[in-house]
Amino acid sequence: MFMMKRRNLIFVIVIAVLAGALASGGAIFFVGYSSGGYMPITKDEYNNYRQMKQKYGELAELEQYIQKRYYVPVDEEKLKEGMYKGLFWGIGDPYSSYLTAEEYKEIMISTTGEYQGIGVTIAPDDKGLINVVAPIDGSPADQAGIKSGDKIIGVGEDLYDGSSIDQAVAAMRGKPGTKVDIVVLRAGKELNFKITRANIVMKTVRSEVLDDNIGYIRISSFEEKTADEFKEHLRDLEVKGVKGFVLDLRDNGGGLVDVSVDVADMLLNEGIVTYTEDREGNKSYYKSNAGATALPYVVLVNGGTASASEIVTAAIKDHSGGKIVGTTTYGKGIIQSIEKLSNGDAVKLTIMQYFSPNGSVIHKVGITPDVVVEALAEDAPDEGSDENTVDRQLEAAVALLK
Repeated sequence: MFMMKRRNLIFVIVIAVLAGALASGGAIFFVGYSSGGYMPITKDEYNNYRQMKQKYGELAELEQYIQKRYYVPVDEEKLKEGMYKGLFWGIGDPYSSYLTAEEYKEIMISTTGEYQGIGVTIAPDDKGLINVVAPIDGSPADQAGIKSGDKIIGVGEDLYDGSSIDQAVAAMRGKPGTKVDIVVLRAGKELNFKITRANIVMKTVRSEVLDDNIGYIRISSFEEKTADEFKEHLRDLEVKGVKGFVLDLRDNGGGLVDVSVDVADMLLNEGIVTYTEDREGNKSYYKSNAGATALPYVVLVNGGTASASEIVTAAIKDHSGGKIVGTTTYGKGIIQSIEKLSNGDAVKLTIMQYFSPNGSVIHKVGITPDVVVEALAEDAPDEGSDENTVDRQLEAAVALLK
């Protein structure tokens, strides 16, 4: 049995509060003490105290130094938030982060397919910048001229990078009709856009019948209603008697894994769609059932095809469901879990990696199409032109179905 001074006990309480908030969403561990200034503790408790003091002592000293020496008073809540965010920053994974209650709310809203903002899918790139995976079809960002591959470096009066991507998302959101300044890097040049925010209601699937009775289905992202929407459009094309269809997943930044598996289920017969593996090597398999569409199809992809859309692409390629046309996909093959804490904040953490049915790595590699077709810059019309673009990738896909 050990006796601990009250001064050290206070330090234990401080560290317990900090460690508890990080580990269990704000839970505080209380320790009582005796009136004599000392309290009995067990050997295990004493060893735990020493380990905690060694682990968090410098952090406590830094906080005290800031509180005493910074030239103006410091907001303790902001300081605490910064410490929590810094813990996740230390992982070195741009997809993992500590989320404030407001940031958590914004992320959850976006998965419903309806929110207020400029309408763009973004992700951190390997250089620490915010990469535009794709603007959402018909959104203010799309209409303003934001393009896949642009790097967002400024929103309003503030600068952002990959480590502050959640804050950048929150800054781009806002009341419909309000304007926000967006600064992007494109081919080494800074471009400025003033974009009017709007209600973003994502109809994630659209379709039409092209020449030669070839169907066309575009999926812009995988949200809660996407699988149901895709099923309706696919049935409509089947009823119309098309020869086959092009499934356009270009600039599809991903979305919900389960929804992508549901879409793949309509395109493939019984088999593995994807499997995940965690740090312990535990694997979970996602499978499709029998009953794939009888229509032949070709899938279009590019560098903006990411995450959940790569699950569909890889499954189709491995099972030879249809030819893949375009350019190599983005290469995001990891899955994040979002857990809400008791204080209203949340943590987003990468918990597993997913693979193609045949075991191919997708993360940071991407998927190489069966038929590589580049989209050439000279095919796009000049800014402000009403001329139709030449879509070489779509033309190549259609040719395979004739």
